[in-house]
Amino acid sequence: MSDVQPTSRYCFVCGRDNPASLGVRWRNDPGARQVRAVVTVREEYNGYPGIVHGGVVAALLDETAGRALMVDGDFERLWVTVKLEVTYRRPTPTGVPLTVVGWVEREDARRSTTAAEIRLPDGEVTARCKALIARPPETLLEGWLAEREHWRVDPE
Repeated sequence: MSDVQPTSRYCFVCGRDNPASLGVRWRNDPGARQVRAVVTVREEYNGYPGIVHGGVVAALLDETAGRALMVDGDFERLWVTVKLEVTYRRPTPTGVPLTVVGWVEREDARRSTTAAEIRLPDGEVTARCKALIARPPETLLEGWLAEREHWRVDPE
């Protein structure tokens, strides 16, 4: 089992073929039951100069919280966010390597509660979230079948 999680083609957060993508690549840390990624957000995603836009912070947290459900290597597991509660603790800077960490707090067959946070190189947390994640509706799964062949881990 690879510890690297797959990505899709056009996702805003991880899309390999999306020129606007943040380019995030997650790794599973099964021992800690966490997923992790290191990302440096470019200035194009500023809210204020030198500060990542709050919507981009929320997108990073949302995707990471959802990917926590794949920490066991089940990369076919799909999910959608039902509720996302973000707490912004301090500005998140652009141009700095940020570590995004996600974990599962409660899991069952239909809905799960996950969490994620963004950390500066010194470990200080700039933002965190709690997410309610659910199985997607069948209509979304139908659209996924056309994209499924492109869901993969690319060589680093």
